[in-house]
Amino acid sequence: MVERDSRSIVTDESHLSVPERAARGHAARQAVPRTEHATWAPPSSRSDPVVLLDEQNGARVPWLVPIRHGRMMASPLAFYRGAARLMAADLAAATPSSGLIVQACGDAHLANFGVYASPERQLVFDINDFDETLPGPWEWDVKRLAASFMIAGRQRRLDGAACESITEQAVAGYRTGMREAAAMRTLDVWYDHLTPEKLLKAAEWSQRPARQQVAQVEQRARTRDSLHALHTLAVEEAGRFRIRSDPPVLLPLREIPEIGDPATVLASVRATYEAYKRTLGDDRKVVLDRFRPVDVAQKVVGVGSVGTRCFIMLLEGRDRDDPLFLQVKEAVPSVLEEHVGPGRYAHHGQRVVEGQRLMQAVSDILLGWTRDDLAGVDYYVRQLRDWKGSVDIFRLTSDEVAGYAYMCGWTLARGHARSGDPVALAAYMGRSDTFERAVTAFASSYAQQNDADYAAFTAAIRKGRLKATPGR
Repeated sequence: MVERDSRSIVTDESHLSVPERAARGHAARQAVPRTEHATWAPPSSRSDPVVLLDEQNGARVPWLVPIRHGRMMASPLAFYRGAARLMAADLAAATPSSGLIVQACGDAHLANFGVYASPERQLVFDINDFDETLPGPWEWDVKRLAASFMIAGRQRRLDGAACESITEQAVAGYRTGMREAAAMRTLDVWYDHLTPEKLLKAAEWSQRPARQQVAQVEQRARTRDSLHALHTLAVEEAGRFRIRSDPPVLLPLREIPEIGDPATVLASVRATYEAYKRTLGDDRKVVLDRFRPVDVAQKVVGVGSVGTRCFIMLLEGRDRDDPLFLQVKEAVPSVLEEHVGPGRYAHHGQRVVEGQRLMQAVSDILLGWTRDDLAGVDYYVRQLRDWKGSVDIFRLTSDEVAGYAYMCGWTLARGHARSGDPVALAAYMGRSDTFERAVTAFASSYAQQNDADYAAFTAAIRKGRLKATPGR
């Protein structure tokens, strides 16, 4: 276990001089040389990966677990997306840590980056998933991001040199971003963010297909709002909209008989919604008070999240053409907690929200948390669709993927710089490519580990040890 006080990442070291902060980074490098990050070898005491994954299912909705397994068995990358707990255990047990702590994402793989709307209605590019966020070693996020690009490159059947080049770019982007943050004033770090235009320019994507995809992502994202969701997720019945039924991935509460007495459930939903509103500022409450809840449904989302409780709520504003969809997603303990200890927030929904606000340049104005006292479950709440979009790396050339990897690394560095010490982190990594070469070597070894774990996982499904429902 990493020894630290996980309740806060702000320490007396935050007020050291710049030379003193750089000295901390150099001292950390002496204690843990950068080349040590190249090593991955599973310890003899490593737990059975299938057991670790199956243990997580105990707290999940039983009839959704086979869907989770089905999505994870689609490919090695899909498996990796759902195996954050495995990697957290591996990083804690068998990899070095410099002792420099940041607000970690906890699941910083390539699919957890994308565009969304800022409160000023501008598209920004950032990390977009914080279910596992917790203060922890910065290296863990970097290695999870690097390994995801290595795995994706192998899945695309790129040669070894191309996979290494892409992965190195992700780490180089991180090192460059942190070096830039180290030279900035404190508030400038907090204001800094990426727009799609900056993403394209900074990555120096000169190829026309890449420019076209960024433009297409931006165009599609601007259409993905609650009105768009109304026409894809709802149906009109007797002059009013209700969330449509598409079991098992979308199931209105009115169609879940085992959920309990309808009147009791409705009262619980209302109480949970009112509790959520109390976590917002007064100005946001004024906005929500102009909407009224219309319908609620359970919705299956993502890969690793499948099996946790996730609902969407349809609200109506001035009229039927003024909808708002909220996502109410269960927040369970972070996979990092087993190794770094609990965070400062007892409420896991608040943990997710506060971590997101700390890492993101700008966040959803309706981001909040709540608790279902009837079920004893923590949730966080956000808009379901607010100009969200993502880049499909499987439609890019290897050079374009390398450019995208660089910007994901840069973005992760900016998120870490907001909570950690960018001067110390930049000093630790230095100006050479030693750190990225080491992490790339680790990612190559860990991609092979992921292949082995994926094989064990799919074998467990074939043998009936785990149940899976593919294609949902």
